[in-house]
Amino acid sequence: MLGAVSFGRGSRRPTMYVLVGLPGTGKTTRARELEAEHHAVRLSPDDWMLPLFGESDAGGKRDVLEGRFVWLAQRLLRAGTDVVLDFGVWGKDERTALRVLAAECGGRCELVHLHVDEAEQRRRIAERWESAPHTTFPMTGDDLARAAAIFEAPDDGELADGAIDPPPEHHPSWRDWAAERWPTSDG
Repeated sequence: MLGAVSFGRGSRRPTMYVLVGLPGTGKTTRARELEAEHHAVRLSPDDWMLPLFGESDAGGKRDVLEGRFVWLAQRLLRAGTDVVLDFGVWGKDERTALRVLAAECGGRCELVHLHVDEAEQRRRIAERWESAPHTTFPMTGDDLARAAAIFEAPDDGELADGAIDPPPEHHPSWRDWAAERWPTSDG
């Protein structure tokens, strides 16, 4: 099936760049660089949540918004356009599902993992809040500790586009899992 897809840029497959990391690691800065370097479409819930809802989650609306971005990313890949997802994707299951969805669309997925030490992370978050509070959300030390506790850093195999694990139990496919994780992603 992949051989039948034509992308209009020679034989290059479109790429879904997936930013991986905790708050304050530089994901949005790198996402903007990738957007410019590859003439990609950058999709970031942080750019939409404040203007639409005035907060970072708004009662689960972030998952719905991310789902629409996953749906749009698939459409863009099918059209031959590179896309940058600036979500953070803290779990391996999320990243695996995105890798599978990109491949199903004839594209490839590149995980871009960013990490900084805790002191630098806190400094960046404080600086961002001080210089541009309208573009971010307040984050306490407890918020950062909770995030760090649930973050699953990708290993070298995952970053090298290694083997795909089977979908989690009770999910017949990664597409099914993604539709549950990101409502509105399968449309």
